[in-house]
Amino acid sequence: MPTARRLGAISYLVRDYDEAIAWFTASLGFTLIEDTALGNDKRWVVIAASAASETTLLLARASGAVQQAAVGQQAGGRVFLFLETDDFARDHARMRERGVVFREVPREEAYGTVAVFLDLYGNPWDLLQRRAPPP
Repeated sequence: MPTARRLGAISYLVRDYDEAIAWFTASLGFTLIEDTALGNDKRWVVIAASAASETTLLLARASGAVQQAAVGQQAGGRVFLFLETDDFARDHARMRERGVVFREVPREEAYGTVAVFLDLYGNPWDLLQRRAPPP
């Protein structure tokens, strides 16, 4: 019998909860879904590209030297996450206006329009508008 499953949240290391919330909401236009104190200076902070997004980021404040060193290196320098959009030109322009740094000019690939940008810690992401599959 099939089980309904989905990828719910991805743990995302941050230096500071408030710094990350501010950047994601102001620079990328993300939505703060939840911010609950857990005690001992820990919080359950969930953000998403929009309130309707199924996949979210769980902001996890790095603790200890190993986690601190991983902030900004979550995928070892490769593109870490893919922010999909239904209007590449609109979102690319908005993000640039809000100070988001793009490592390249937009390019066309077989799968769609894409450009790599950096988050506040230097993790590379793709901004991507997928091309409709052929009929």
